[in-house]
Amino acid sequence: MRQNIGLVNSMIRIIAGLTLLSVYTAKLTRKPYKESYILMILMAAMKVAEGIVRYCPMTDLLHKSKEMNDMDLGNIANEGSPFNPS
Repeated sequence: MRQNIGLVNSMIRIIAGLTLLSVYTAKLTRKPYKESYILMILMAAMKVAEGIVRYCPMTDLLHKSKEMNDMDLGNIANEGSPFNPS
């Protein structure tokens, strides 16, 4: 797993994730029956983890899809191509 986000981006993700985590944890203590708060807590924890490891799967997916769009589709079926449709 390669790091694909910068240092400033990771710090922003950690700060925003911890802020959201504390807000929704406080809201969950007032209304424990709200299931949407648990989902938001999990999403905030995911942002904190992305900031710590400096890897974002959505950013990686975006870069890979852009690479696929930039490929020359006429050469896909050629011998030795990594994408062989047969």
